[in-house]
Amino acid sequence: MTHHTDNALDPRAFRRALGNFATGVTVVTAATTEGARVGVTANSFNSVSLDPPLILWSIDKRSGSYSVFEQASHFAINVLAADQIDVSNRFARPSEDKFAGIEVDIGAGGAPLLADCAARFQCEKYQQVDGGDHWIMIGKVVAFDDLGRAPLVYHQGAYSMVLPYPQTSERVVQSPVISARQERLNHNIYYLLTQALRSYQSSYQPKQLSTGLRVSEARMLLVLDSDACIDQACLLAEMAMPVREIEAAQEALCRKGFISNTDDGHHLTAAGERQANVLRDIAAKQQEQVLAAFPAEEVQILQKLLRGIIASGH
Repeated sequence: MTHHTDNALDPRAFRRALGNFATGVTVVTAATTEGARVGVTANSFNSVSLDPPLILWSIDKRSGSYSVFEQASHFAINVLAADQIDVSNRFARPSEDKFAGIEVDIGAGGAPLLADCAARFQCEKYQQVDGGDHWIMIGKVVAFDDLGRAPLVYHQGAYSMVLPYPQTSERVVQSPVISARQERLNHNIYYLLTQALRSYQSSYQPKQLSTGLRVSEARMLLVLDSDACIDQACLLAEMAMPVREIEAAQEALCRKGFISNTDDGHHLTAAGERQANVLRDIAAKQQEQVLAAFPAEEVQILQKLLRGIIASGH
């Protein structure tokens, strides 16, 4: 354990110690009435009050973007999703136009709103407080979007993802006597398949969602290929989801640059292939973990039976 109690703190050691507090990652945006707009990556976002609804973040006094935030009547907090590392990096670096090529909505006071975030807060400027080498910006929330995506996390100088903490639960003591009802269910293939799927998904789906993708988006990336196009009819059959869900997933993945649409169908881009590989790795590790207790020949039999059941329905 390292103690730092000197009056003159080592800035690098202090920063490392602060890095133990994991935070989300936001892009804070604003615009002036003349049309100048800025966006900065910040992990200083925090809630202040529920009544009135206040939040805060801080900006370096030396920041070239500060003059716009000073003039603007509103700003927006865009809480990034786990698959928006590129967006975080883009707004963390100096650039003449950080918004080039990015589709945005316009929020209160003209503040740009980024797409596909975990959440967005439109804020009226409420108070500005001197905070050493930073200005603490307090905003009153006038509108917000909860988009339900897993957030991007920053910890010890590196990006991370959120996974639910494995809860310990009391074990239910099973009666050694099996009821006639349970006996019937234990021989019902449909019941066993649905129960097995529910059990498998309970630990797999949170890992998949931790990437920041919706279920429909993740499923589409796993179905598509970078070397071959899949037409809409095949996509509908493979994904087994409502058309509106598939169309929404296509739109989101195209916007992120993960898939490309041609006259022949849809295929993964290079970025999409990288994201798909992350999902494939999660799926492979989950399968290995769940099936580790079963002999290889039993796993092969299970796979054969499932393929046979799927084929019988076509």
